[in-house]
This record gives sequence, C-alpha cells and structure tokens, in this order.
Amino acid sequence: MAKDYSAYFTRPSAKEARKRKTTQTPIVSFEAHINVRHLGVGKQYLIQTYGCQGNEADTENMRGILEQMGFTATEDETVADLIILNTCAIRENAENRVFGEIGRLKKYKKHNPDLILGVAGCMPQDESVVDRLLKSYPYVDLIFGTHNIHQLPYYLETAMFGKERVVEVLSIEGSIIENMPKKRQNTVKAWVHIMFGCDEFCTYCIVPYTRGKERSRQPEAILEEVRQLALEGYQEVTLLGQNVNAYGRDFTDKAYTFANLLEDLRHTDMPRIRFMTSHPRDFDQATVDVLAKGGNLMPHIHLPVQSGSNQVLKKMNRKYTLERYLDLVDALYEAIPDMSLTTDIIVGFPNETEEDFAQTLALVERCRFEGAFTFIFSARANTPAASYLDETAMAEKKARLQRLNTLVNDGYLKGNERFLNHTVEVLVDGESKHDDAVLAGYSKHGKLVNFKGPKALIGTRVNVRITEAKTWFLLGVYDESLT
Repeated sequence: MAKDYSAYFTRPSAKEARKRKTTQTPIVSFEAHINVRHLGVGKQYLIQTYGCQGNEADTENMRGILEQMGFTATEDETVADLIILNTCAIRENAENRVFGEIGRLKKYKKHNPDLILGVAGCMPQDESVVDRLLKSYPYVDLIFGTHNIHQLPYYLETAMFGKERVVEVLSIEGSIIENMPKKRQNTVKAWVHIMFGCDEFCTYCIVPYTRGKERSRQPEAILEEVRQLALEGYQEVTLLGQNVNAYGRDFTDKAYTFANLLEDLRHTDMPRIRFMTSHPRDFDQATVDVLAKGGNLMPHIHLPVQSGSNQVLKKMNRKYTLERYLDLVDALYEAIPDMSLTTDIIVGFPNETEEDFAQTLALVERCRFEGAFTFIFSARANTPAASYLDETAMAEKKARLQRLNTLVNDGYLKGNERFLNHTVEVLVDGESKHDDAVLAGYSKHGKLVNFKGPKALIGTRVNVRITEAKTWFLLGVYDESLT
C-alpha cells in the first residue's frame, strides 16, 4: 500500500494560546519521534536564526535532528537542499527583516524546484503571519512553530515525498521534549534550557502566546546535561528560560526552586554558570543568597526593568513597583558588591509622559547599570498594548531613546573603567572580529576583553591585566605568569 502523505495543516489561534490549565506538563522522549533517519543522506541544509538565545538553542536542536537524518550543514545557499528561517516575533523590525529574506530566497526556488524552504519559530505562532505566508509566499514549503520542533522529520518527509505544503503551528501549553539531539555551534559555551514558556502576560509581549505556559525541566535532567557538558570540556553554560526565576513553580510533586537548582549546580564541575532572563517579581531572597556564594555562579545579573515609572509598569502588567525593583537591586549589591548589573528598557510605551521618562533616567543612574538593551515600543498583534491609545510622536520617542542611550553608554564606560589595572579571568572565544592578531573573550562580569596571545589559548580561561577601558570593551595584556 502506498504511504499516505496527506498534508499537515494546523493554524495558530491567539485565543487558544492564551489558555492556561493546571494539568501536569507531559515529558516526552525524542527517541519515539524519528523513524526517517536516512531521509537527508546526500542533502545539505542551512538554518538562519533570528532573535534570542532561546531561538539559538532551538536551532541547535534542529541541527541535531537534521544531522541525525543524514543532512550535512552548508553556508552556501546555492547548494542547499533545505533552508529554514528560525524566526523571532518580539519586534516588528525583526519580522520585516524575515519577510525581506523570504522574498530574497525565492530565486533559489526557481533554480532548484526541489529546494525545501521553511519558516519556523515564533513568527508562525502569530495568526497574521501565517495568513501572510499562505497568501503572499506560496513557495514556502514548511511552516511550523515553537512547540513541535521534534516533529521536523515527519514534516520533511511529507514536504519531500508527498510534495505537500506543511503548515503545523500548535497553540498549546506545550510539552517538554527530552533527549533531542543537539548540534552545538560552540565547543566552549553551551545553552541549557531549564524551562520553557511564560505566564507573566506583560501587555506588550507576544512570548506567552508563542512559547506556551511556564514548564520546568526536571532538575535531574538539567544537572545531568551540565555534568556531561563539563566532561566534554565545556567551560560555561547559560541557563535559559523566558523567566528563570519561576523555575520549579509548576512542580506538583516537589518543592524545588531556581535557588535550589543554582545551589546544586554550584557543586558541579562546570567552571562558569550564567542565566537569563530574570523577572524582578520572582527574583527571591533565596536566589540572592545563593548567588552571594559565588564560585562558578558569575557576578553578572541581567535584570530587565522596562521602565522607571510605576504608572508605566502598571500598564505593562509587570507586577512589581519601582520600589520593589530598587529593593531587589540593593539586596543584590549588598550580597555581591562587585556585581555587574544590566537591564532592558522600553522607551515610548503608549502615552509615556516626559515625567515617566525622567523617572526611567533617574532609575538608570540609581542602579548603576553597566549596560542595557534599549528599544522603542513595538506594538505586537493580539497583545493588549497594541490597542492602547498612543499620542506620543515617533520623533519624540527617538529623541528619548537617544537621551537614554547616552546615559546607558556612560554606565557602560564606568562599568569597564573599574577594571582598569586589574587582572581578570577571560574565557577566550576566538579571534577578534576586527583583527585576527587579537584574541577576544569575556570576563566573569560579562565584559568583552581583547588582548594579544597565542591561538592555543582559544577555548581556555586565562588571566589578563586590563590596560585600557573603552565604552564597549576592555584592552589587556596576557602574561602566562598571571595564569
């Protein structure tokens, strides 16, 4: 009997994506989901990744799956048999870039009709994006979202042999898929998901709709992954979650929190442990106390604040006040006096006043941020803030962003200057992007350090004496006797 290659066709629903139930999150092992291991033999793939570290980690899973199927990686679009865009929906500019790239890739479909072109990740979780892809980009063969990466082999089987367009975007709370293969790009640093999804529902943010509910991996699975990475020679892991501070809150059979996880990870052989992203509402004193113990827990905290105005924070549904945020910052500085603190800030939230903005500037100075990701508010379809009245001119928003960035850049420089004439440990990533005679890496505090040294240092941790502090990086001198 001939195999049935009927198309997958499931569209997203914002209404369904909003729902949250109390059922236990299913944990599924990937091994049950692949029976087409040789489908890609003799074929080449290319994945373009947009957005956050979570997307980068998802791409590593896709690479692992594809190479298990026999595909090999290429950076040459002209020879690729499969091109996947793993997309981000957090801001309009990111979406526009992706649509422009989809249009550009059309020419390769003309030259190679068998090329499979796919769009994955957060953008397809938006109903309007799928509608646009279906209507205006008929040459896109494969559309899938964030919840069903593990089903990629079956989608490819249908697209390649059934010659069917595959659209499979699930608006569900989500499962946890363990044992998915990974093809990591970096042999020194690794992303490790500890949880998925978000239940915060900030009024401007699309993530709770694209990523599902908060669901935590079992601590044993995380600890085993980190221990294995240490055995393989990895020097640093970054724990990933949309809200890492909510880790464990969904467990029904144990009392185990993010602070517990950090405490257990302190006793692994992984030299460096970082995490992102934190939510101030859920960042508790127990976590502060564990971080104060130092060791392999890095003294760099990224703590998004978004605004310094209580009025704006309330409209954003951030669920904390300015005063609560400042108390948390003070507790962190008391526990980790040499900490480097960075943040995220949105400028021009609907009807942000000059007074609101002035409070944000005051907050930046008060908190001594040593860096910030700053953005002008970008309305996302199906989020509450998209319908808010907004009478502030874009020119004013851009002017505010410039004022904010001037202050933030001053903080960058001050944060770097405090390491002048000090020796810092640097995990060497590789050659500098601008000079292959110079090595580059990051200190424990998350500072980019450039210095001259032998290429054999790449992938190792060395001590560097800082001789010059720039706004965006540090310059130093490597001396073998310092290490």
